[in-house]
Formats: sequence, structure tokens, C-alpha cells
Amino acid sequence: MSTGAGIDYSAWDHVYVSDDEDVTSPYVDTQSLFRMRHRARLERMVAFQQRGEELENNISECKRLLEAGQGRLKDLEDGKKEGEEEEEDEEREAELKKVQGEVKKLKKDEKSFQKMIEEYRREEKKQPWDVDNISKDGFSKSVLNIKPVTKEETEKEKVAKHKTFVEKYAKEIKHFGMLRRWDDSQKYLSDGPHLVCEETANCLVVICIDFQIDEKPALMEQVAHQAIVMQFILDLARTLKVDARGCFREFFSKIKTADKPYLDAFDQELDLLKDRIRRCARARVENTVKELEEEERQMRLGPGGLDPLEVYQSLPKEVQKGFDEKNIQLLQEAMSKLGVEEGKYHLRRCIDSGLWIPQSGDSDDEEEDGEDEEDDS
Repeated sequence: MSTGAGIDYSAWDHVYVSDDEDVTSPYVDTQSLFRMRHRARLERMVAFQQRGEELENNISECKRLLEAGQGRLKDLEDGKKEGEEEEEDEEREAELKKVQGEVKKLKKDEKSFQKMIEEYRREEKKQPWDVDNISKDGFSKSVLNIKPVTKEETEKEKVAKHKTFVEKYAKEIKHFGMLRRWDDSQKYLSDGPHLVCEETANCLVVICIDFQIDEKPALMEQVAHQAIVMQFILDLARTLKVDARGCFREFFSKIKTADKPYLDAFDQELDLLKDRIRRCARARVENTVKELEEEERQMRLGPGGLDPLEVYQSLPKEVQKGFDEKNIQLLQEAMSKLGVEEGKYHLRRCIDSGLWIPQSGDSDDEEEDGEDEEDDS
């Protein structure tokens, strides 16, 4: 079928009309009939395809056997030309005839299969088109818009990630912390968007605490300002549910033209951060002082594990005076005035703390003297 315009529609002459267009009896369930016809058509199509596959397999196997037979036949013919003994020559002759017969039969089978294949292909071209074979997928691809499940990081992994990031970008983070103008900060983050993350905000806070400990409040306030800038960018990203690296420009556009309530909220967060930094710096200094005092105390401990300073402060005034003047006689007199148990107690603590280093037997002699004085009294 063709038209005057030269368009050939003959390709559509054998399109199979849909089952849905058939007129059926009102006493027949139309949908069930359609499903039955469709299923029968699919079964016929599958059976036809299987027949074609079997023919292809058969002709492939026939060709393989034919090649093997021809190779065997050539070997036998070559051996016959070399000239062998009479008995072996007869056996080879018999085998040669057998192989020749097999090769002849295989050639005949190959021609037969070839004719069957050609007939199958002619029949395939005459098959009517329907909804199941009128077209084929050029490609098939499915994309599911599902957010992948991310494994929550452990505290140890977070610390390791933060440490690695800071070691790699410490210089860039500190440079960002020293920027004062909005435009400079925006340009710097545009050149290094990898800095727009939680690790940068945390690192800036740590730098603020170090400046506060070093008694550099002006630098602390400057870096704290940039830390709040980064925190506001991250908060905006969480609100919009987007990557922070893609929305920091929106923050700078907003802050440059922000109204008074937004700027007041920014300043309030900045003041709160400064207060937290001062408290953290104060707490760190106090902890450092306590650690140093504990180290000094551990270094002062005597052979018995007592702190000589604490032992000295617990001694009676007269005993302290003897230690201050380094007067052994005065110490002995002060100890003799104490009770036996009290004297033993203080003497043992002095020895354990290292305030008193007795000679061999001194402590025992003093204890005995104390007991004798008690008996005399």
C-alpha cells in the first residue's frame, strides 16, 4: 500500500489486530477471553523461538562434527600415502571408508539443516506483528530515587576523621578565621569549598580557646566571628536539606542585606560563643594547674608515699620550728614533750615523707626513749 506522496505503508500490512477490538458474545467474559488469547499467543511465540534456537544449535553441532571428521579424513589420507605394512594398510583403508561415509552423511545433514533454517527465517518474516513483538527495548534502565543508608560513624571514627582533616587543612582554616570582610570570606570558600564542613567549625572553636589561653582576646573574637559564620552556613544547609558546599553563597547574600532581627540573632550567637570559649579556656587553665600541682606533689613524695609539705603543715608548732631552724636538739625536745603515741605518729610520718632521714636504729632508739620517759613520769 502506498500513497501519491511516495510513503510506503506495506510494512504495516501484517500487523496483528488487538484482541480488544474483537466482537465477542455478551454471554462470554470478555476480559477472560482476552487473557486466554494473549496467553495462547505468547505460548506460540515461545514455541516458535525455541524451534529456531534448536535449529541453530543443531546446525552448529553438525558443522563442528563435520570439521572434526574432515580433519580425521585428511590424517588418514596422508598416512596412506606414506606406505605402511599390508595389515595396517587394510585397517586404515577400512577406517578411511567409514570416516568418508560419516563426512558424506554430515554434509547431507548440514544442507538439510540449512534448508530448515532458511524456511524458518522465511516463516519468521511472515509472522504477524502484535503488541509483544512489534518493538524491542533499545536499553532498559531503572533509577530509584532512594537515599542510600549511611552507616553512622562511631565516636572514634569521628575523632580520627577530624584529626586527619585538621592536619591537612590547618593552615587554610586559620587563614579563613582571620578574614574580616563578607566578600573575602565568600571568595575564599568559593576557591576552597571543602572547608565548608563541621570539622572547620570545630577547628575554629579550638583556635579561639588557644588564643584565649594565650591572653589574645582580640584574635579570639575575630576567629569566633568566623566560627559563627561557618555555623550559620551549616544550619542553613540543614534547614534546606542540601549540601553545605552548595548554599554558602546564599548565606552571604542574605547576611549582606539582612534586617535587624537576623543581625541581632547573629550577634547574640557570637556573644554566647565568646562566653563559652572563656569558660572553656578558664577550665582548661585550672585543669592544667591542677595537673602541674599533682605532678609536683608526686615528685615530692617521700619513701613512704607521703607529701612532706602536707606532713610539715600537720606537725605541732614547736616541731615545725625545729625543722625551720634545722636544730636536731630542738626537734628532740619538742618530740619528747609529746605523748608516746603522738610522738610515734609524727615521727613515722616525718620518716615516710622524707622530712626526717634517720640513721640506722635512730627511729627505734627514739621510740624506746619516748617509752622510758613515759615510765619515769
